[in-house]
Amino acid sequence: MLPILLQLLLLGILCSQGHSMSREEKHKLRNQVVEMFDHAYQNYMDHAYPADELMPLTCRGRVRGLEPSRGDVDDALGKFSLTLIDTLDTLVLLNKTTEFEAAVRRVLSDVRLDNDIVVSVFETNIRVLGGLLGGHSMAVMLKEGGHHMLWYQDELLHMAKDLGLRLLPAFNTSSGLPYPRVNLRYGVRGPETRTGTETDTCTACAGTIILEFAALSRFTGDPVFEAHARRALDFLWEKRQRNSNLVGTTINIHSGEWVRRDSGVGAGIDSYYEYLLKAYILLGDDLFLQRFNIHYASIMKYISQPPLLLDVHIHKPLLPARTWMDSLLAFFPGLQVLKGDIRPAIETHEMLYQVTKKHNFLPEAFTTDFRVHWAQHPLRPEFAESTYFLYKATGDPYYLEAGRTVLDNLNRFARVPCGFAAMKDVRTGSHEDRMDSFFLAEMFKYLFLLFADAEDLPFDVEDYIFTTEAHLLPLSLSMAPHHSATQTNTTAEGELDDSNFDWTCPNTRLLFPDPAFPRNLREPIRSAVDKSCPRPAPYREPGMGRPPLRAQDFMANNPEHLELLRRMGVSLIHLKDGRVQLVQHATQAVSAVAAEDGMRFMQDMMELSSQQQKEQLPPRAIQIVSHPFFGRVVLTAGPAQFGTDLSKSTTGVRGFVTVAEPYSGCAELANGEYVQGRIALLQRGQCMFAEKARHIQKAGAIGGIVIDDNEGSSSDTAPLFQMAGDGRNTEDVTLPLLFLFHKEGNILLEALKEYREVEVLLSDKARDRDVDVQEEGEDCLTEETTPASSAPIDQSEISTVALDESAPEEVSPADEEVSPPDEDVGPPDEDVGPPDEDVGPPDEDVGPPDEALSPSVAEPGLTEPNMEKDSEKEEEPEEDADSTNQSVDELLADWREDLEAFQQMEKEEL
Repeated sequence: MLPILLQLLLLGILCSQGHSMSREEKHKLRNQVVEMFDHAYQNYMDHAYPADELMPLTCRGRVRGLEPSRGDVDDALGKFSLTLIDTLDTLVLLNKTTEFEAAVRRVLSDVRLDNDIVVSVFETNIRVLGGLLGGHSMAVMLKEGGHHMLWYQDELLHMAKDLGLRLLPAFNTSSGLPYPRVNLRYGVRGPETRTGTETDTCTACAGTIILEFAALSRFTGDPVFEAHARRALDFLWEKRQRNSNLVGTTINIHSGEWVRRDSGVGAGIDSYYEYLLKAYILLGDDLFLQRFNIHYASIMKYISQPPLLLDVHIHKPLLPARTWMDSLLAFFPGLQVLKGDIRPAIETHEMLYQVTKKHNFLPEAFTTDFRVHWAQHPLRPEFAESTYFLYKATGDPYYLEAGRTVLDNLNRFARVPCGFAAMKDVRTGSHEDRMDSFFLAEMFKYLFLLFADAEDLPFDVEDYIFTTEAHLLPLSLSMAPHHSATQTNTTAEGELDDSNFDWTCPNTRLLFPDPAFPRNLREPIRSAVDKSCPRPAPYREPGMGRPPLRAQDFMANNPEHLELLRRMGVSLIHLKDGRVQLVQHATQAVSAVAAEDGMRFMQDMMELSSQQQKEQLPPRAIQIVSHPFFGRVVLTAGPAQFGTDLSKSTTGVRGFVTVAEPYSGCAELANGEYVQGRIALLQRGQCMFAEKARHIQKAGAIGGIVIDDNEGSSSDTAPLFQMAGDGRNTEDVTLPLLFLFHKEGNILLEALKEYREVEVLLSDKARDRDVDVQEEGEDCLTEETTPASSAPIDQSEISTVALDESAPEEVSPADEEVSPPDEDVGPPDEDVGPPDEDVGPPDEDVGPPDEALSPSVAEPGLTEPNMEKDSEKEEEPEEDADSTNQSVDELLADWREDLEAFQQMEKEEL
């Protein structure tokens, strides 16, 4: 079947349902999209170019090596003006031909591709190579029109081939799978490359090459690129699990062994499936369609649980791999539309839409009961992409309203004076200083196409296919002369199920028997999301007696309590960093009964910690509301376990900021008359947080902000800090106190230095930019994870209980050998887990280790303890707050899986 026929059949199906949005309203929204694009693009050009990306909060460019490293996220940056190249074809689609011509001239004159820098093969392929090919396609189209780009002589294509040749060394492996990184100047071999030692890559990283490389081959006539991309796809197909016909998430590029065997349609795999179907559409090769259909049948059999899409194990596909979903799977309804399977596309999209409306944006990950799992949102376009495809397939104006929601939320919550800032936390509305290139490359394309009429477009988009980065490649490439590589891996006849091919193109008989059909599919899903905040009672082991010491009564500096612990075989170990470990050795108890009491005490402590983990305070927001910010800049702030509870305030605390003297706030303020009625800025250190709060309160301050004294610290790279009390009664503190890391604090201090009078709003989450007070969300907005299964706890002879770092006395996992402090602290990258699950490292502000761990102080900050065997020495998992009844092996497996999954998401798309 001709690929163009598939595209035309699909995109030509319009089923009018309900009341259509007026033409005038659509045009207004279309123009709003263009205005928003101009705001983002112009600020990049004014404040960031020629840097790769814009930092919209500080109004400057992100240059790799000059900014603190963000780990794998920075592998997308290659000092090649990434955002400009990624935006080229967007300029043409939005009828900005003059700007496009100027941008092409800038790329040709300014961009160098021979930089001595290590970049991601995947990101460079989809963003830079795809951007150059999309720009070339647009330049050729405009030149053929006879009015623009008449000077163009395939310069962008020449750059694309140069880049393709620089990526080719990464494919020099025995399997044909590419190394995940390559040095643009030196390749992957030799010490000067600083890469080439990696052994693993994600499935999507190796399987999302064919569109760009095949287009490059067919544009240039050089078959080498398409041949390498086909070889990588052939190897992945060969290594699929033959019984389930699913692929894992991470694979060894040399042996072909699956490193991570979980399988889904989100991070790590997503665009592999996308490129199989789109390779058939672009290239007309039935082999790709056959493989996609076999995979798709397995996805719908094992992974799809409408409206959910849940990861499974490839060898045991009936066994779920996790209970949460990542936001990258939002592309899948759009792919299902291309496939022609409309019903599950409608159902999954509706679930995603309701989650979006609940949290304003799709969180990076959310649980099966639609709570926040990872709170970040880097302005991803996948939901807008699926919204566009569903509107094109159905003509249902409901999807125009969904697009309007996306537009409104971007303007209300993400727009800042210098562009659009990623959301650091969708619960608080705080920002991150980043605007990724894909925001300009993808988001504005899909939103413009959603609201534009055919006559608004400079070309017929149905003559093109979108890459995963939304770059435009002409379908005419299927007819371009090329040298087909020898097919060494074909699909066996017996593997095909003819019934599966009924869905190759949309079946108009099955789309919508009546106009209410899509609405009937959406309604139960909307209800399910709205009613999805259950709070199950904590699990208790039946038949347990009461130990002689209850966990809630335990105080770490009480000699009687310590003696009781000793008799039960429980010892208390003080670590150098101020934390404390509780360890039980059943054999050291004075009797078998005492050992049993010790086991009950440890279980009681675990249950108490788990319950208190749920009650942990979420992050807060500091919103700069004065000129010229007007609420557009929101900083993530750590809460205090004392003082005003901002979550119970409908208005928050609003006031002008003043630096306290002394800056530490550890003595009576010398500038009390200036602090009175204002919010005091303080530096961390030298005394307790509660003492600082009492001093500024005595001076008449209405609030306080403590700024970290550790230079370079940032909420981008460190866990959220939660301020504990001083071990005494803190009910006398009645003002709110919030904590900012050094980078975020500097934004506030620089604003104060430049504008003298800076007004801020301290609140539980950012208020609407257009109204003073925003309705508070449901309680479930701050819930982090879904309850884990209540598996029986392993009754080992040695048990360990860990308490959180936010308490003055801290207890962490241990065994007979005390591990170094840095092994017990969570990973340094904030992105490992939700911000409000982490607390900052202890210092003099937290309190000396011999203070009492009273329930009033410790309760909000206790983390879940672990019980583990003497021979095991593991880290404490940061997720799954309700997993007190899981074995330590299960906890550790879940923790590692979450960490790997998030790192994979960073590698793939951020």
